[in-house]
Amino acid sequence: MKIVYFGTPQFAVPSLVRLIKDPDFEVVAVVTQPDKRRGRGSKVTPSPVKIVATEAGIPVWQPQKIKKDTDTLNFLHSTQADAFVVVAYGQILSQEILDMPRLGSINGHGSILPTYRGAAPIQWSLFNGESETGVTTMLMDAGMDTGPMLLKETIPIGLLDDAWHIAEMLSKLTAELLLSTLHKLDGQAIRPIPQTDDQATYAPLIKKDDYIIDWQRSALEIHNQVRGFYPNCLTQLRQQSLKISKTIPLFDGGWSQLPQDYQALKDAYANLEPTAPGKIAAIWKNRGPVISTGDGYLLLHQLQPAGKKAQSGWAFANGGRLEVGEQLGPS
Repeated sequence: MKIVYFGTPQFAVPSLVRLIKDPDFEVVAVVTQPDKRRGRGSKVTPSPVKIVATEAGIPVWQPQKIKKDTDTLNFLHSTQADAFVVVAYGQILSQEILDMPRLGSINGHGSILPTYRGAAPIQWSLFNGESETGVTTMLMDAGMDTGPMLLKETIPIGLLDDAWHIAEMLSKLTAELLLSTLHKLDGQAIRPIPQTDDQATYAPLIKKDDYIIDWQRSALEIHNQVRGFYPNCLTQLRQQSLKISKTIPLFDGGWSQLPQDYQALKDAYANLEPTAPGKIAAIWKNRGPVISTGDGYLLLHQLQPAGKKAQSGWAFANGGRLEVGEQLGPS
């Protein structure tokens, strides 16, 4: 089967690699976003998908606006592809493009559709405290993740899983599900199922304000924010920005979901003195600072002070000589 692959970030790499390695498929071209400036040095860098395609000797197309790029559209027509496969490409495809291949355009989306349509399904599913997520393959239409569904696969979400960990698992799952989808479509062994719009939820692009921690919220809500938007959530300490990347929520009813080595913290938790949200309630040896919230406490497991590398909560508490009673966030 002749495939044109559309994808850009690391999440899309496993599916491309899987298609390249499978003798049943020929990836005739890859379409990805233009090179952009990335990292501290702001060097112009190709997308992860482009790097893989180039190493495999596959032609790469990088239109700024694919719907208006005549050269790209003419090329896509000329491929006579059996299917276009799309994983986190980053541009909306026109109906003209979607209709070009014999089998249509197939998307691997990182949620259990019709929930979490949109740009950031993994992040928002964690933010909302979902207990499971998954991958859905679908035939694309001109809407935002609204096309008829083909196959689904789910995985559980653990209390300490973060967006990077879930994305890594789902990217591998997407690769396997896409191959199965393509085989079944080609053999007419799969029936597309329309989505139910009244059950749909949305996962919009993450904005800067979404990263700001409100210590009035509960420990579990803040923890879900931190792991969902990993590693970018922010607070303030001593009038300096402080990035919080990993936390352990401490609240009644949550202990059974924590690893065994945290069970020993129950007694210390029971002895915590109530204090205002955002204040350091305790500093636990070899663990880190414990912050009071609107409901429960949050152990800061990993963080990054402005201009420094990420470090453990305990290393930060020691190096910064933190004191019980200090306030995080706006005072």
